[in-house]
Amino acid sequence: MTSAMTSQNQAQAVENSHDVIRCIGLTKIFKDFWMRNRVRAVDNISINVQRGELFGLLGPNGSGKSTTIKMILGLLHPTSGRISVLGKRPEDVAIKKMIGYLPEESYLYRFLNARETLDYYARLFFQNRLQRKRRVDMLLEMVGLEAVQRRPVGEYSKGMQRRIGLAQALINDPHLLILDEPTTGLDPIGTRQIKDLLLELKSRGKTILLCSHLLSDVEDVCDRVSIMYGGKVRQEGTVDELLTKQEATTLEVPGLDDQTIEEIRKVLAAKGYDISRVDHPRQKLESLFLDIVHQAQTEGVETSGARAGGRIAEFLSSDLPTASADTQVSREQVLDDLVKSKPIQLTEDQQEKSQASKETQASKADDDVLASLTQNKPAPTPEPETKAATSSQPEQSKASDDQPKPAEPKKPVAGDQSVLDDLLGGKKD
Repeated sequence: MTSAMTSQNQAQAVENSHDVIRCIGLTKIFKDFWMRNRVRAVDNISINVQRGELFGLLGPNGSGKSTTIKMILGLLHPTSGRISVLGKRPEDVAIKKMIGYLPEESYLYRFLNARETLDYYARLFFQNRLQRKRRVDMLLEMVGLEAVQRRPVGEYSKGMQRRIGLAQALINDPHLLILDEPTTGLDPIGTRQIKDLLLELKSRGKTILLCSHLLSDVEDVCDRVSIMYGGKVRQEGTVDELLTKQEATTLEVPGLDDQTIEEIRKVLAAKGYDISRVDHPRQKLESLFLDIVHQAQTEGVETSGARAGGRIAEFLSSDLPTASADTQVSREQVLDDLVKSKPIQLTEDQQEKSQASKETQASKADDDVLASLTQNKPAPTPEPETKAATSSQPEQSKASDDQPKPAEPKKPVAGDQSVLDDLLGGKKD
């Protein structure tokens, strides 16, 4: 009874917590064929990612980042420790539809184009046709691939494949987005666009776990960072806490001449301080590169690569109605239109075709009367136009009625000869 209450209390605490991901004492040991410990990939780490946070998992190759992500996704079972994702165990299928994942290597069907690829992944989440088309259009514009959406992804460069992979991870509008090396293979322009996109998604309430070994990517966008090495978390904290050097002070002023600098040096020397370095500030190489590219784009220089990404997809905003709600509204509108249907207004061409059809039917009726008289059969009674226009009988039954039936011996009907003479345009003497 006590253990049951303890488990229930723990589950309630996780549900009420703001932690989207919680790892406690997580360890993963890979074994060889003889079940001997071969590699301790993850060694007793504890990580928590809060709701609406952009968390960075940083470390060199082989530090255990990808293994940790696979355990969070439920693709690998931990040797020991506990994991909670969105308040449930990572193996729970119910949370899969709320997670978007971009693996380190994009697994794409090389003979499908970009639109077919996104449509395929949207079908896995049981999205209807209208919703799929709407989201695919917005995502292709967002990642800058709308101009090459009909090309097979096998012909894409590594950077373009990362772009379509990111769009695939967002197709289900996830609550939790897990990205493993999202900027690998991207040029500086694409890298900057991905960073801006992550910041925009964070502002819209998305929780993002970013795994990378590129220091600048993590430094520019992440709120908190966990640095791993050898399967262990070596240090964790906010970017400012980890990077700020409390033992030094930087003063930034407009350019000073040598005389002013010497006077400042004397003032500091009187206080027991000295200027360790005097230089001019430098901009980042990334900033210089982007300025040059922006200037070339302003001048109208063409490029054959992927274009700059467009605005963020509207369905990724939590405060906008979902596509399924839009679809439901459209269905109700269609039903209302069907119930309150108005008479169809025909164009002039349609009216001419309708009149020609009526004349053809009238001529056919005259031929039926003439055939019936020559075979001593009673003439078929023509149906009113309204009934013929609104008749719902199957075409097959109409065709069977038009087929001639075997003539039966019958006495001549009075007046048949006169009717025949009238149809032929004259009377016999």
